[in-house]
This record gives sequence, C-alpha cells and structure tokens, in this order.
Amino acid sequence: MLKIPFFSRKDFFSEEEKKQIVDAIREAEQQTSGEIRVYVESRCRFVDPLDRAAEVFAILKMGNTGGHNAVLIYLAVKDRQLAVFGDHAIHEKVGENFWKEQVIHMLSHFQKDHYADATTKVIMDIGGALKQHFPYDRQTDINELPDDIVFGR
Repeated sequence: MLKIPFFSRKDFFSEEEKKQIVDAIREAEQQTSGEIRVYVESRCRFVDPLDRAAEVFAILKMGNTGGHNAVLIYLAVKDRQLAVFGDHAIHEKVGENFWKEQVIHMLSHFQKDHYADATTKVIMDIGGALKQHFPYDRQTDINELPDDIVFGR
C-alpha cells in the first residue's frame, strides 16, 4: 500500500521542490517539441486515476498541441492516486508499457517519501522519450503550454 503523509494539494511540494519540478519540465522541453505538465489535486473524482488524468488533459487543452505529443503527470494527494497520460502521437511511439513503467517508478520513490525526486525523474524520462521521437526544432518549436505545476481542488 502506498503510504503518503497527509498533505493538502498546495503544500505537497515545498517551494524549492516546485522550482525543481518546473526546472525539470523546462529542461526536458528544450530538447523536444513535446509538452509536459504536472497536475496536483486533493481527490480523484474517478475510481481509475487514468480516467481523471484524461479528463484533466482535456480541460487543460493539452490535446491541442501541434504534434499531439503532450504528457500529463497526474497526482491526487489525499486519495494516493497517480497516472501518466500521453496524447496519441507519443502514446503510439512509446506504448502502454512505457506509461506503466513511469507509474511504477513514481510509486517506488513515493514509498520512500521522495515525491519531488520521483516527479522530476519521471519528467526527465518522459522528456527523453519525447526527445527521441519528437526532437526539438529551433526554427519551428514553440512552448505551447505553461510549464508551471497546476493545482486543482
């Protein structure tokens, strides 16, 4: 069972950890046309966090990127649930097992209370996959989505 101490969504990461995560997103995105976002909320409205991640992905309009290669890291703090959801273009390249491996990596670090490190590592792993399949093009690439962490309810 995943043990996460009681946190609210806003204080789940310290200010330093928030900066670490945003810096990781920016570093990863400098090497790819893909986009990465992190969404943190207290409770997951669905039984399956992947369903909620897909809903949040749509709410954040992440499916509107030019390359359809955006990825959402979803965390529901109080419900102790998480998911990684990728748009169809990156999903076709990496497959279902890649996403499952990312969740397993996060869970193994979360069990040691290394939340920011786990999130940062997964961002870098996803960034590597995006770089491989959707490399950065200096002339055409733009940052299509904000890099900040989104805090829901």
